[in-house]
Amino acid sequence: MGLRINDIVPNFTANTDQGEITFHDWIGDSWAILFSHPKDFTPVCTTEFGAVAQLADEWAKRNTKVIGLSVDGVEEHKEWKSDIEGFAKAKAVFPIIADEDLSVSKAFDMLPAEAYLPDGRTAADSASVRSVFIISPDKKVQLIMTYPMSVGRNFAEVLRALDGLQKTFGVPLATPANWTTGQDVIAALSLDDAAAEAKFGAIDKKLPYLRFVKDPA
Repeated sequence: MGLRINDIVPNFTANTDQGEITFHDWIGDSWAILFSHPKDFTPVCTTEFGAVAQLADEWAKRNTKVIGLSVDGVEEHKEWKSDIEGFAKAKAVFPIIADEDLSVSKAFDMLPAEAYLPDGRTAADSASVRSVFIISPDKKVQLIMTYPMSVGRNFAEVLRALDGLQKTFGVPLATPANWTTGQDVIAALSLDDAAAEAKFGAIDKKLPYLRFVKDPA
């Protein structure tokens, strides 16, 4: 059975370029994002990790820890980080998991159980290890995005999705298409009109089932 939204993420112990971690302990009471990569020293992934590094202040504002994963080793990660930082002109302060035995990639359902890395491998041998997992403080998966190797991840969208998840987490709200922080949100159908108005103020009823309210930030 694959990993699905609202599943508790696997708890694992792994080496990173910053030392050994146990995943649930590392998350603690924060939100977390795991970015996975099929290999170190790959061009698209270098730009992506550069973007993660440049957004350090944005992750901190959102009480969100970020962690990378690649199927190479700790020493390769350390060397690659030098390239990432040189390209991005930003310090890469996040850890990168050394998933050399593919155990984490398999636990997160990015690779089949029988997968292995052949001699002389390339990134194509682990191409499906290109997912983003956003995880809430209760250690549950809230969002999964998977990209092909040819398309760089959109970090404005990752931030937007994180904002939407945090806005609606444990609250009877949803965000509409293309929502950004500060725009109106949608009252959940679990509330009738009276309850929605009592909780969120005036409602803008577009359809019986589509009711906008002001962002309660």
